[in-house]
This record gives sequence, C-alpha cells and structure tokens, in this order.
Amino acid sequence: MATSPLCRLGTPLSPSATKVMLLGAGELGKEVIIALQRLGVEVVAVDRYPNAPGMQVAHRSHVIAMTDAVALRALIEAERPHLVVPEIEAIATAVLADIEREGIAEVIPTARAAQLTMNREGIRRLAAEELGIATSRYAFANSQDELQSAIDAGIGYPCVVKPVMSSSGKGQSVLRGAADVETAWRYALESGRVKEARVIVEAFVDFDYEITLLTVRAIGASGQVETSFCEPIGHLQVAGDYVESWQPQPMSPIALASAREVAEKVTSALGGRGIFGVELFVKGDAVWFSEVSPRPHDTGLVTLASQRLSEFELHARAILGLPVDTSLRRPAASAVIYGGLAEQGIAYEGIAHALEVPESDLRLFGKPESFVKRRMGVAVANADTTDEARVRAKLAAARVKPVAGNPQPR
Repeated sequence: MATSPLCRLGTPLSPSATKVMLLGAGELGKEVIIALQRLGVEVVAVDRYPNAPGMQVAHRSHVIAMTDAVALRALIEAERPHLVVPEIEAIATAVLADIEREGIAEVIPTARAAQLTMNREGIRRLAAEELGIATSRYAFANSQDELQSAIDAGIGYPCVVKPVMSSSGKGQSVLRGAADVETAWRYALESGRVKEARVIVEAFVDFDYEITLLTVRAIGASGQVETSFCEPIGHLQVAGDYVESWQPQPMSPIALASAREVAEKVTSALGGRGIFGVELFVKGDAVWFSEVSPRPHDTGLVTLASQRLSEFELHARAILGLPVDTSLRRPAASAVIYGGLAEQGIAYEGIAHALEVPESDLRLFGKPESFVKRRMGVAVANADTTDEARVRAKLAAARVKPVAGNPQPR
C-alpha cells in the first residue's frame, strides 16, 4: 500500500472507501473520527475497553490490548486501513514500524515519531541532546535509590517526577524535599501507561506560564509538507492534569518567535503529517521545551470554539493530504467537567442551565465509567477576551452535575 498523501476520498463501506484506523478511541479520538467522517472516511476505532467514546461514532470498533504486538498486527492486517493513527502512547510501536516498512499502511505521523514520543525519554533526548533545544535539567531513574541519587547529584528541589510512559499528567508529582521521594516513586509506578520501573526527574523551571503550541504539518500550496501554527494556548494544570485552557495566550513577539522555532525543529525531526501538541514553558522572552504529542492535545479542546477549524479538523485534513487553515475565529476558553463519583453509566443534570451561559457549549464524552477525577466532559465558551471566556467556561462547567445513572423515566 502506498505511503503518500491520499489523492482521492472514497465512499465508506464500499470498495472505494478511504479507511483510517485510530489506535485509541478516547474523547480526542472521538472528535477526530467525527472530523474524518464529515469528509466521507471510513473509520475503525480500537481501544482496550468496550464502548469507548470514539467507538460510539466509528463505523466499526475492536477491543484489544494495543501493547500486544501479535494482536495489533493481526488486526491491522485484517482491516487493511490506508492510515493507522495512534491516539495514545501505550502501543506496540515496533509493530507500527514493521507495518510502515512493509507498506501495509501509512502510520501517522510516522512510526519513528510514534516510537520516540511513546515515552518521555525518547523525545527528551531528541530535543535536548540531538537538536540542542533548551529544556529543564533532567535525569532518568530505574529505582527509588537512583531517583534520590539523581536529585542529590544536581537536579535538586523542587523537582518534578513523571513516568517515562504516561499522558495527561498521570503519575506526575512535584517534590519539595526528600520526604516526598518514596511517595512520588510509588505513584509514578502505579500510574504509568506501561508498568515499567523508569521515571524522568526534572529540575523545576521558574516559568511565568506554559503553553501548548499546536503545530500542523500539512501539504501546502507548494505540494510539499509545510509547517503552520495555531495561536498559542495557555492552560492551567492541577496535579499535572489540565483543568482549563484558553486561546490566545498573550506572548511577547520574541517569545512567540522562539516558541515557533522550537516547535518547528521538533516536529520537523519527527516528520510526517498531522497536528502536534508542543508543550513549552515561557518566562519573559525565554522558552523551554517540555513535551510533544504527535496528535491533538487535550488543552486544544478549546479550539472547538476558538478556531475556524478545530485541532481535530486540522488533524483530519493534514493526515489526508488536504489544505489547512489555522486562523483564530474568536477568543475562547475550556474548562473540564470531572466525574465527581465512581460509577458506571452516570447521568448529567444542569445541562440547560449550563448552556444558558452566553456563547457556551458542552462536550460530554460518553465514557462508560466515571471516576471522581476522570475527565468526563468539557465546557467551552467564547468572549471578547480570554479572561471573560474563562469565566464563562468555568461557570458552564460548574453547572453540569454528574449524578448516579438511574434509569430514565418513561
């Protein structure tokens, strides 16, 4: 199978179908699937549990352990998609490299990118050691003793510990002193995507704010892959998990130019087509690279309200070889809606009250099981300024009340 941009789009569920397989079918994958289906693409959703959000809107779905190399290859060979699109990190990436090399399907953005970004070690070494990009001081540790030694040898306190394989802040801790080391080590091991006893410890960066710079590699007017940028997204994290985002984040012209330079270096090194969520720390005009995801980013949910094309539509267009438009439509913000309780099949009250907030909208993800701190939805809102948009988004989110999922009255 060719591994070049698709030159035509077919009809789903027919011999002419353009077929895309998403590996991971969470709330971000769900929005990508919707964007692809609007362009007439046949979509196969894959995840480790049934009834994942993306499965609810895909043409077909499969439940497998995506870290199972044999099962993953068998599924790809059975479905024969044109494009394989990883949406999470916990995937047997060696299989993707084989699939790409053998021409069975094109991997988005590339199999190498999926391998490098699957764990924080690969991408940090690429950015800091190969590309010479400024990052925080860092070290890797395979045991609690090694973690303590790395901190004592120069990382110092405060510092941040993360599993090398995790996402959305899972397993992340801020350490203020030696008393925090054991707890942080245990939390990292319990929360990583793959149960690997390896963490990254980073010196704390004294930053003014952090941003996600959505960077798109897509076919341009030249007929070649070109890089474009969305306006920077500011975000607030609590315990390493995103709870608010807004766009645009004000930046000095020097800092914005530096951020774009860093993002282009990293994404060009990874190659391929699609959207990349590049996370950066900013202090004044100085910029430090933090992480990159070769797919839509959770903080980018704000683009559902802020941009002419959301990050999901941009990703769909880019991977299909279509033109993109990163223009901002209106300032906007997003605020997370947590489950608030641990139960399957919850319900939501206060929806009408939430949507009374001016210029607001909701996305309830449809996750089959709720946890107290599981992200179950998001509110987005527009306004003349990001400050007012944040107020509106938080108000709309606060009005949504997750409740026990008793049967609907008839």
